[in-house]
Amino acid sequence: MAILDKHKILEKNATLLLIFSFLVVTIGGLVQITPLFYLENTIEEVEGVRPYTPLELTGRDIYVREGCYVCHSQMIRPMRDEVERYGHYSLAAESMYDHPFQWGSKRTGPDLARVGSRYSDEWHIDHLRDPQSLVPESIMPKYGFLLDRVIRPDHIVERLRTDRTVGVPYDEEMLQNAVADFRTQADPFGDAAGLQARYPGAQLRNFDRQPQLTEMDALIAYLQVLGTMVDFSTFEPDPNR
Repeated sequence: MAILDKHKILEKNATLLLIFSFLVVTIGGLVQITPLFYLENTIEEVEGVRPYTPLELTGRDIYVREGCYVCHSQMIRPMRDEVERYGHYSLAAESMYDHPFQWGSKRTGPDLARVGSRYSDEWHIDHLRDPQSLVPESIMPKYGFLLDRVIRPDHIVERLRTDRTVGVPYDEEMLQNAVADFRTQADPFGDAAGLQARYPGAQLRNFDRQPQLTEMDALIAYLQVLGTMVDFSTFEPDPNR
Protein backbone atom coordinates (compact mmCIF):
# COMPACT_ATOMS: atom_id res chain seq x y z
CA MET A 1 0.00 0.00 0.00
CA ALA A 2 2.91 2.33 0.74
CA ILE A 3 4.15 2.04 -2.84
CA LEU A 4 0.69 2.75 -4.21
CA ASP A 5 0.36 5.76 -1.94
CA LYS A 6 3.66 7.14 -3.23
CA HIS A 7 2.54 6.48 -6.80
CA LYS A 8 -0.59 8.55 -6.19
CA ILE A 9 1.65 11.54 -5.56
CA LEU A 10 2.91 11.30 -9.16
CA GLU A 11 -0.55 10.72 -10.56
CA LYS A 12 -1.98 13.78 -8.83
CA ASN A 13 0.92 16.12 -9.60
CA ALA A 14 1.18 16.86 -13.32
CA THR A 15 4.61 18.48 -13.00
CA LEU A 16 6.16 15.52 -11.17
CA LEU A 17 4.54 13.07 -13.60
CA LEU A 18 6.01 14.99 -16.54
CA ILE A 19 9.50 15.08 -14.98
CA PHE A 20 9.58 11.37 -14.11
CA SER A 21 8.14 10.41 -17.50
CA PHE A 22 10.89 12.40 -19.18
CA LEU A 23 13.54 10.66 -17.04
CA VAL A 24 12.20 7.20 -17.89
CA VAL A 25 12.08 7.93 -21.62
CA THR A 26 15.59 9.45 -21.51
CA ILE A 27 17.11 6.46 -19.76
CA GLY A 28 15.35 4.01 -22.06
CA GLY A 29 16.50 5.95 -25.12
CA LEU A 30 20.11 6.05 -23.95
CA VAL A 31 20.10 2.31 -23.34
CA GLN A 32 19.04 1.71 -26.96
CA ILE A 33 21.03 4.43 -28.71
CA THR A 34 24.39 4.46 -26.87
CA PRO A 35 25.60 1.05 -28.18
CA LEU A 36 25.19 2.29 -31.77
CA PHE A 37 27.97 4.84 -31.26
CA TYR A 38 30.42 1.99 -30.71
CA LEU A 39 29.54 0.19 -33.96
CA GLU A 40 31.34 1.05 -37.19
CA ASN A 41 28.33 -0.05 -39.21
CA THR A 42 24.86 -1.15 -38.16
CA ILE A 43 24.33 -2.94 -41.49
CA GLU A 44 25.92 -6.31 -42.15
CA GLU A 45 27.96 -5.95 -45.35
CA VAL A 46 27.15 -8.62 -47.91
CA GLU A 47 29.38 -9.71 -50.75
CA GLY A 48 28.17 -8.55 -54.16
CA VAL A 49 26.30 -5.42 -53.11
CA ARG A 50 27.67 -2.45 -55.05
CA PRO A 51 26.63 1.10 -55.91
CA TYR A 52 24.33 1.54 -58.89
CA THR A 53 25.87 2.26 -62.28
CA PRO A 54 25.14 5.73 -63.69
CA LEU A 55 22.43 4.32 -65.96
CA GLU A 56 20.85 2.21 -63.20
CA LEU A 57 20.87 5.20 -60.87
CA THR A 58 19.15 7.29 -63.54
CA GLY A 59 16.57 4.54 -63.97
CA ARG A 60 15.99 4.52 -60.23
CA ASP A 61 15.37 8.27 -60.30
CA ILE A 62 12.79 7.73 -63.06
CA TYR A 63 11.20 4.93 -61.00
CA VAL A 64 10.85 7.31 -58.04
CA ARG A 65 9.72 10.20 -60.24
CA GLU A 66 6.90 8.16 -61.75
CA GLY A 67 5.72 7.02 -58.31
CA CYS A 68 6.29 3.29 -58.91
CA TYR A 69 7.06 2.90 -55.20
CA VAL A 70 3.46 3.85 -54.39
CA CYS A 71 2.19 0.50 -55.67
CA HIS A 72 5.28 -1.71 -55.47
CA SER A 73 7.32 -2.39 -52.36
CA GLN A 74 10.89 -3.70 -52.38
CA MET A 75 10.83 -5.57 -49.09
CA ILE A 76 10.30 -9.32 -48.82
CA ARG A 77 9.49 -10.25 -45.25
CA PRO A 78 10.89 -13.45 -43.67
CA MET A 79 7.55 -15.23 -43.78
CA ARG A 80 6.86 -18.43 -45.68
CA ASP A 81 4.20 -17.08 -48.02
CA GLU A 82 6.38 -14.13 -49.05
CA VAL A 83 9.60 -16.11 -49.45
CA GLU A 84 7.88 -18.77 -51.55
CA ARG A 85 6.32 -16.16 -53.82
CA TYR A 86 9.07 -13.58 -54.17
CA GLY A 87 12.34 -15.23 -53.08
CA HIS A 88 14.83 -14.80 -50.26
CA TYR A 89 13.83 -12.25 -47.64
CA SER A 90 15.27 -8.77 -48.09
CA LEU A 91 18.59 -7.85 -46.50
CA ALA A 92 19.33 -4.38 -45.16
CA ALA A 93 22.59 -4.42 -47.13
CA GLU A 94 20.70 -4.58 -50.41
CA SER A 95 19.36 -1.08 -49.76
CA MET A 96 22.44 0.42 -48.13
CA TYR A 97 23.08 2.64 -51.17
CA ASP A 98 19.42 3.61 -51.72
CA HIS A 99 18.53 7.22 -50.89
CA PRO A 100 15.68 6.96 -50.15
CA PHE A 101 15.15 3.21 -49.82
CA GLN A 102 12.09 1.63 -51.43
CA TRP A 103 10.98 -0.64 -48.60
CA GLY A 104 7.33 -0.42 -47.75
CA SER A 105 4.12 -2.31 -47.11
CA LYS A 106 1.75 -0.97 -49.81
CA ARG A 107 1.34 -3.47 -52.61
CA THR A 108 -1.17 -2.75 -55.30
CA GLY A 109 1.20 -4.68 -57.55
CA PRO A 110 3.74 -7.39 -56.63
CA ASP A 111 6.92 -6.77 -54.68
CA LEU A 112 9.87 -5.98 -56.98
CA ALA A 113 12.81 -6.78 -54.72
CA ARG A 114 13.71 -9.84 -56.86
CA VAL A 115 12.34 -8.79 -60.24
CA GLY A 116 15.82 -8.51 -61.79
CA SER A 117 16.45 -11.07 -64.58
CA ARG A 118 13.08 -12.70 -63.89
CA TYR A 119 11.62 -11.33 -67.12
CA SER A 120 13.18 -10.44 -70.46
CA ASP A 121 13.76 -6.87 -71.61
CA GLU A 122 11.03 -7.37 -74.21
CA TRP A 123 8.59 -8.33 -71.48
CA HIS A 124 9.39 -5.14 -69.56
CA ILE A 125 9.02 -3.02 -72.69
CA ASP A 126 5.61 -4.53 -73.45
CA HIS A 127 4.53 -4.32 -69.81
CA LEU A 128 5.55 -0.69 -69.41
CA ARG A 129 4.03 0.27 -72.76
CA ASP A 130 0.70 -1.50 -72.12
CA PRO A 131 0.42 -3.35 -68.79
CA GLN A 132 -3.05 -4.71 -69.54
CA SER A 133 -1.77 -6.55 -72.63
CA LEU A 134 0.14 -8.88 -70.31
CA VAL A 135 -1.90 -8.64 -67.12
CA PRO A 136 -5.53 -7.89 -68.07
CA GLU A 137 -6.60 -7.14 -64.48
CA SER A 138 -3.76 -4.66 -63.93
CA ILE A 139 -4.62 -1.05 -63.06
CA MET A 140 -1.07 0.12 -63.75
CA PRO A 141 -0.81 3.25 -65.96
CA LYS A 142 0.88 3.07 -69.35
CA TYR A 143 4.49 4.24 -69.57
CA GLY A 144 5.09 3.92 -73.31
CA PHE A 145 6.18 7.56 -73.43
CA LEU A 146 9.48 6.52 -71.84
CA LEU A 147 10.48 5.08 -75.22
CA ASP A 148 10.33 8.58 -76.73
CA ARG A 149 12.25 10.41 -74.02
CA VAL A 150 15.91 10.61 -74.98
CA ILE A 151 18.26 11.05 -72.02
CA ARG A 152 21.74 12.53 -71.78
CA PRO A 153 24.35 12.32 -69.02
CA ASP A 154 24.49 16.09 -68.56
CA HIS A 155 24.30 15.96 -64.75
CA ILE A 156 25.31 12.40 -63.97
CA VAL A 157 28.67 13.33 -62.43
CA GLU A 158 26.95 15.71 -60.02
CA ARG A 159 24.36 13.00 -59.27
CA LEU A 160 27.04 10.49 -58.29
CA ARG A 161 28.94 13.10 -56.31
CA THR A 162 25.76 13.93 -54.37
CA ASP A 163 25.28 10.30 -53.40
CA ARG A 164 28.92 10.12 -52.36
CA THR A 165 28.34 12.86 -49.81
CA VAL A 166 25.83 10.61 -48.02
CA GLY A 167 28.09 7.56 -47.97
CA VAL A 168 27.78 5.83 -51.33
CA PRO A 169 31.37 4.77 -52.21
CA TYR A 170 31.71 6.32 -55.66
CA ASP A 171 35.46 6.86 -56.10
CA GLU A 172 37.27 9.30 -58.38
CA GLU A 173 37.59 6.74 -61.16
CA MET A 174 33.83 6.20 -61.14
CA LEU A 175 33.23 9.94 -61.27
CA GLN A 176 35.72 10.44 -64.11
CA ASN A 177 34.12 7.66 -66.16
CA ALA A 178 30.50 8.41 -65.23
CA VAL A 179 29.52 9.88 -68.62
CA ALA A 180 31.19 7.09 -70.57
CA ASP A 181 29.71 4.40 -68.29
CA PHE A 182 26.26 5.97 -68.68
CA ARG A 183 26.41 5.51 -72.45
CA THR A 184 28.34 2.26 -72.46
CA GLN A 185 25.85 0.20 -70.47
CA ALA A 186 23.23 0.46 -73.21
CA ASP A 187 25.79 0.06 -76.02
CA PRO A 188 26.55 -3.55 -77.01
CA PHE A 189 29.84 -2.37 -78.51
CA GLY A 190 30.94 -0.25 -75.55
CA ASP A 191 33.83 -0.70 -73.10
CA ALA A 192 32.34 -3.63 -71.23
CA ALA A 193 35.55 -4.49 -69.38
CA GLY A 194 35.95 -1.01 -67.91
CA LEU A 195 32.32 -0.74 -66.78
CA GLN A 196 32.25 -4.20 -65.22
CA ALA A 197 35.55 -3.60 -63.45
CA ARG A 198 34.00 -0.59 -61.74
CA TYR A 199 30.57 -2.18 -61.29
CA PRO A 200 30.92 -5.99 -61.09
CA GLY A 201 28.01 -7.84 -62.61
CA ALA A 202 26.66 -4.84 -64.51
CA GLN A 203 24.49 -5.89 -67.46
CA LEU A 204 25.39 -4.38 -70.84
CA ARG A 205 22.97 -4.33 -73.75
CA ASN A 206 20.47 -2.20 -75.62
CA PHE A 207 17.66 -2.51 -73.11
CA ASP A 208 14.87 -0.85 -75.12
CA ARG A 209 15.99 -2.15 -78.54
CA GLN A 210 16.16 1.36 -80.02
CA PRO A 211 19.21 3.20 -81.41
CA GLN A 212 18.79 6.20 -79.10
CA LEU A 213 19.35 6.09 -75.34
CA THR A 214 16.00 6.62 -73.64
CA GLU A 215 14.38 6.68 -70.23
CA MET A 216 13.09 3.19 -71.01
CA ASP A 217 16.71 1.98 -71.22
CA ALA A 218 17.48 3.45 -67.82
CA LEU A 219 14.35 2.15 -66.10
CA ILE A 220 14.78 -1.39 -67.43
CA ALA A 221 18.48 -1.36 -66.46
CA TYR A 222 17.39 -0.53 -62.91
CA LEU A 223 14.62 -3.14 -62.81
CA GLN A 224 16.93 -5.84 -64.16
CA VAL A 225 19.49 -5.33 -61.39
CA LEU A 226 17.02 -5.57 -58.50
CA GLY A 227 17.79 -8.61 -56.38
CA THR A 228 20.65 -9.83 -58.56
CA MET A 229 23.67 -8.54 -56.65
CA VAL A 230 23.66 -11.15 -53.87
CA ASP A 231 24.22 -14.84 -54.59
CA PHE A 232 21.75 -16.32 -52.14
CA SER A 233 22.86 -19.86 -52.94
CA THR A 234 26.05 -19.11 -51.01
CA PHE A 235 24.78 -16.44 -48.61
CA GLU A 236 25.07 -17.20 -44.90
CA PRO A 237 24.00 -14.57 -42.34
CA ASP A 238 26.55 -13.47 -39.75
CA PRO A 239 25.60 -15.27 -36.51
CA ASN A 240 27.16 -12.45 -34.46
CA ARG A 241 24.58 -9.92 -35.69
